[in-house]
Amino acid sequence: MLMAVKIIMLILVSALITAGISGVFGMAGGLIFMGVIATFMGVAEAMVVHGAVQSVSNSTRAYLLKGHVRWDIFLRVVMGSLPALAGSILLSFIPSKGVLFLALGLLPILLWLPKQWISLDAQKPVHAILCGFYVTGLTLVAGVAGPALDMFFVKTKMPRHEIVATKAVIMFASHMMKILYFGLPLLAASQLSGHIPGLPPWWFFVAAIPLIMLGTYGGTHILGRMSNVGFRSATKYLVSFIGVVYVVRGAILLGWV
Repeated sequence: MLMAVKIIMLILVSALITAGISGVFGMAGGLIFMGVIATFMGVAEAMVVHGAVQSVSNSTRAYLLKGHVRWDIFLRVVMGSLPALAGSILLSFIPSKGVLFLALGLLPILLWLPKQWISLDAQKPVHAILCGFYVTGLTLVAGVAGPALDMFFVKTKMPRHEIVATKAVIMFASHMMKILYFGLPLLAASQLSGHIPGLPPWWFFVAAIPLIMLGTYGGTHILGRMSNVGFRSATKYLVSFIGVVYVVRGAILLGWV
C-alpha cells in the first residue's frame, strides 16, 4: 500500500510539472505524462488517466487563452474527427506497451520534416477537417498526437497564443473521446461496479485538478515571455529528446535490444 501511495504521489507531481510544460509548449507535457503513467499502469488504464488529466490541463489552458481560440478551425476539426472515431471503434485496437512507447517515440520525427514537404495549414477548411481525422485516429491509437497536430499549424500565420489556445481546445475534445473509447470497455469489464482495477483512487483525480491548474497557469505566464522563434525552436528539440528516450524504451519492451 505504501508503494502504491508513493507511485500515486509521483504521478501527481508529474501531472503538475507536465501541465506547466504544456502551458508553455502546448504538447510536450502530454507526451511526457503518458510515458510516466504507462510505466505504472496498463495501456487502457493509462489512456483513461492520461485523458482525464490532460483534459483538465487543456481546458484550463484554453480558458486562460479563451480570447485567442480559433473556433472556426475547431469546428472543422470536429467534423473530421467523427469518421476517425467510428473507425477506431470498429477496429477496437489496443496497443501493447512496447508498441505504445515506440509510437510515442516516433511522433517527434514529424517535427523535423522539411517545411517545404509540408503543405498543411489548419486555417484552410479542408486541411482542418483532415487534421481532425488524423489527430483523432492517432490519439486513440497512441494516446498522444501533439506533434501530428503541430504539422497543421507549422505554416499558419497565427501568433503563438492562438496556436496554443486552439490546439488546447482540439486536444481537450480528443482526450474526452479517448476517455470514452478506453473507459467504457473497462467499465463494462468491471461489470458496472464503478470500480476499475488498475486505476488510481478517486482522491487522485481530486488532488490532480488544482495541481494541473497551477502548472498550466505558471506555464501560460512563461509563454508570454517567449518569442515566436524561441517558442518553435524549443518545442522541436524538447519533444525530440523525449522521443529518443521513448524509442529506446519501446525497443527494450519489444525485445529488440
